[in-house]
Amino acid sequence: MSANLDLVRSIYADWERGDFSRVDWADPEIEYAIVGGPAPGSWTGMAGMAQGWRGIMEVFTNVHSEAEDFRELDDERVLALARTSGAQGRTSGIHINEVGGWRHAALFEFRHANVTRLVVYVDRDRALADLGPEK
Repeated sequence: MSANLDLVRSIYADWERGDFSRVDWADPEIEYAIVGGPAPGSWTGMAGMAQGWRGIMEVFTNVHSEAEDFRELDDERVLALARTSGAQGRTSGIHINEVGGWRHAALFEFRHANVTRLVVYVDRDRALADLGPEK
């Protein structure tokens, strides 16, 4: 198992508890993107990543992200297939578990042991299509 895969597993260990505060894994100039969903966009840097994440937190409460599978795509990329659980719509009050959960994917790109790019795909199938049939 590679150091990059170990790092992504440790990030998800926090996210599974609903703790998204740790960012020591991120490059200071990280590129962060959310593809699809209620708050899509792209941001740069730590402040940008925080801004993008706030967009999700304005829509949902009690967000937890539970990894189902990790795929090392190459030496510089790890794909996490996950589902969001526990979340509840701030406006609708609907619990995401009531509608089958939210199955998403996160693509982590590395350089020098830091994540330089993180792309969160709200629709897991879109991530798999973008990455090609072998993933």
